[in-house]
Formats: sequence, structure tokens, C-alpha cells
Amino acid sequence: MQKVATRVEHLEEILDDAADAQVKEQKMGMMEAFRANPKAVGWSMLFSTAIVMEGFDLTMINSFYGLPAFQKRYGDRQPDGSYLISPAWQSGLSNAVQVGSIIGLLINGWACDRFGYKKTIGLSLFLIMCFIAITFTAKNITVLLIGELLCGFPWGVFQTLTTAYAAEVCPIPLRPYLTTYVNLCWVMGQFISSGVLKGVSGYSPDDQWAYRIPFALQWMWPIPILIGTFFAPESPWWLVRQGRLEDAKDSLRKLGSENAAAFIDVDKRVAQMVHTNEMEKVIHEGTTYFDCFRGVNLRRTEIASMVWMIQTICGSGFIGYSTVFYEQAGLSVSNAFSLSLGQYALGAVGTISSWWTMNYFGRRTLYMWGLFAMCFALVAVGGTGFKNSQSASWAAGSVIIFYAFLYQFTVGPVCYCLVAEIPSTRLRAKTVVLARAAYNVVGIINNIIFPRMLSPLSWHWGRKAGFFWAGGCLLSAVWTFFRLPEPKGRSYAELDILFDDKVPARKFATTAVDLFARGHNPSKEDEYIPSGGVH
Repeated sequence: MQKVATRVEHLEEILDDAADAQVKEQKMGMMEAFRANPKAVGWSMLFSTAIVMEGFDLTMINSFYGLPAFQKRYGDRQPDGSYLISPAWQSGLSNAVQVGSIIGLLINGWACDRFGYKKTIGLSLFLIMCFIAITFTAKNITVLLIGELLCGFPWGVFQTLTTAYAAEVCPIPLRPYLTTYVNLCWVMGQFISSGVLKGVSGYSPDDQWAYRIPFALQWMWPIPILIGTFFAPESPWWLVRQGRLEDAKDSLRKLGSENAAAFIDVDKRVAQMVHTNEMEKVIHEGTTYFDCFRGVNLRRTEIASMVWMIQTICGSGFIGYSTVFYEQAGLSVSNAFSLSLGQYALGAVGTISSWWTMNYFGRRTLYMWGLFAMCFALVAVGGTGFKNSQSASWAAGSVIIFYAFLYQFTVGPVCYCLVAEIPSTRLRAKTVVLARAAYNVVGIINNIIFPRMLSPLSWHWGRKAGFFWAGGCLLSAVWTFFRLPEPKGRSYAELDILFDDKVPARKFATTAVDLFARGHNPSKEDEYIPSGGVH
């Protein structure tokens, strides 16, 4: 704390205000927090809605591989007269989005710090409207690939900006709801896409509108979000990092309801932000990508990256490629799209249910036991691969639907909460970008091998691929047990202390933190002696 004192005037006054703000924030219930910050909820949900169109497109492009009209337009004719998109082109189209997203992610990390959240998402929304036109008018699969690559740029921005914005505009009680709402937006996009594809699956293989209509529907999202962005307040945390304290106070007023009993005085909230920001400067001065790999930030970057990569390592490709999987398992095109629709509907139920269980059990517990449960489900999917019958195909489809529910109840939504809470506030945008980029790299590998696992033109593992991904689930659960901490109920400053004191992951939940101690050793547990903090 002495080091902070040399950097900040009126430190004692700031500490008192920050302490009052934190105590009130942590005692606040969910409904109190909502009544005190209704506009923060609304603006966060508006930004996150950009993810709906990304979930829509990614499900759409993967499901197109099983759509007769798309297969005939962009696929290769087979000896039996049918058409198929080759595994190589499936990987290429899916990976074009991933590569574009990685580029967009890296740009976003710099742009958010430099220009703020509003300007960055506004430009990205304008660009996506332009790039959708390329996919809509693509006359061959090469042009379609270019369009998907370019769409990946703004989608890379949406993937992380929405989560970071939600984490910075809401108080602690609302963090799990608004950050995991991003996952619900993914599910909504997937559900809407499956519904649209179910509707066009009956179109003639010669009707180009079977695939052009889904492409065109992507234009319905950016315009209303862009209009709303003009009126949205900037993140108060970003304004504090820019030294614009009065603007930060104005932002907090626009995000909250000053007449609510639980509303925290803006001067005290800004004092809390200033205290956290200055404390983080003492721990780690820089805000570059390289600083994400230095000191305690390396551990935070590892955790954020792993919880996102595990979303793919645990076998979620069965959800994204579900329509193709169901068809390869022996179901008709119509039944395959029907199962996909039911799968995403249950996914939405799972995400909403996680809002309560996450607050009760915590992030770590729900994430870890979700992985164990999904492991058993994937073993069951693999087991159906030893019998070739209609009943075995339906059994595999049913288990995949149950697996999708488990995923959207645990790993899917909890991941977004974790990647928003684990990074430091000064490096949040860049840490989340690096984590998502790591996820996309794993996604590229997944998009190369998953179509080959399912395709009769390649490895043709079919349902037995479940065994491979069950192994990924098990390894991920082991990592979670040893490395994933519990951030439930912690302020960002408290998390800074816990990481700086190198508290073991399994002791995060039980280690007490005296954040405003004027001396040393701010964190302690009955049987745990910390190394001492920055004070």
C-alpha cells in the first residue's frame, strides 16, 4: 500500500470510499443490483446480442454441409449421383472464419484499449454488414471462403468485446448473469439458425434460396445494434484507465438508477476503480500483450486460455457438427435438423439454469463436474458405434442432445464468466483476446479433424469418435481440479491480491482477503500462510 500511496493523492480518503463501495457491492443481492443498475443490464445485453449472429452463422455454415441445395451448388458429384462437400473444403470454410477471427481478436485487443468499446464495436458492426454481402452473392466456393474469412474479422471483435464490456459495466452480483448471457446469445443464434435450416431443408436441391435466405437473414442483427451503440455509455473502467474520472462518473450515472436504495455513490465507485487500477500498476506496470505473459499475469492468461480451449477439447464439435453427425449416423435430413433444433432449445434451458447453480455451487465446481458428466455421455455415444441400426442412431442422437444440455449447463456458460473475472482490469481486453485466440487455434485443429472423423470419404469413425473426445473431457477435468480457482463473489482487487500472493487454486474460495489493509499480508487462511501482497 505504501507504493500506491506514492502514486495517488488523498489515498486515505480514496481507501475509505473504495472500502465503502466494495462492502455495499458485495452485500448487494441480485434483485437489488438489478434495480440499482437496470440500464447496465440493458446495454450489456444489447452489446452481447452481436454474438447471436455469429452463433447463427457458424451453425449455419456447418449445417450447410448436410443441406442438399448447398451440397449441389458448392459440392462435388459422387459416383451415385449425389453431391458432397469434401472434408478439405469443410475444414477450409470453417477455418476461414477461425483465421479471420484470430486477426480480428488481435486488432480488438489494441482497439479497445486505444479507442474504447463503443467505437470498436460500432466499426465492426458496419464492416459485418458489408462482408455479409460477399457470402450472400458468392458464385463459387472460393468466393464463399473469402467472404467467411472477412466476416471473421468483426466476429473476432464481438467474441471478446461483449464479454469484457459486460464484466466492466455490472456490479459483482450481476457478473455471472451478464457474462454468461453471452453464451445464451450463442445458443439463441444456433437455435434460430437450426430453425431456419429446418425450414429450408425441404427446398428443392435446385433452389438457390435454400442457402441464400439464411445468408440474407444475417442482416437483421447489425443495424439495430449499431443504432443502440450510439447511445450506449462507455465502460467506466476504461474511462478510469484513461484518467477521465468525471466521464467515468457520468457513465456510472447512465448505467445505474440513482433513486434505487442499493445504488452506490459514483464518487465511491470511481474511488474503488482508481484504487484497483493503481494497485494493478504497482503489480504490473505495462498493458501490452507481452505483459500478459509476465509475472502473475502468466497464470491468469493460462487459466483464461485453458477454460476457453476446453470448450473445444471436451468434444463440443458434436454440437456444431450435429446435423452432419446425425445424417452420417443414419437419420434423414429432416430428422437431423429436427434433432439439432431440439438440441439448441435444451441448450438455452441449460444456460438459463446455470445462472442459479453457478451462484450456489460456484464456477469451479460446476465447470469440473460438468466435464466429468460429459465424459460419461461421450463414452455412451462411442458405445453406440459398435451397432449399425436405426435404434443405435437414435440412441446416439439422444445422448448427443443430453450432452449438449450438460455442456450449455456447465462448461459453455461458466467459461464466459471465468474469462471475464480472471484477468486483471488493466489487461482484461488483451487477456480475453489471447484466450479466445487460443480457443480459435484449437478450433482450427478441430475443424480439420472433426469432419474427417465423421465423413465416409475419410476416417469414417462415426459415433466411435465419442471415445476420442471423452479422453479430452477427462484430461480437462484433471487440469480443472489442479489449476482452476474459484472467483465467485470476489472483487477484481481481491482477485489481484490472491493471484499476487500465489494462492493455490483449491484455496481461493477459503482464503480471506483484507483488501484495504495498511500493512502486509492481505490474504490469509487458517492453514495457509501467504507470501505477502503488494501493500
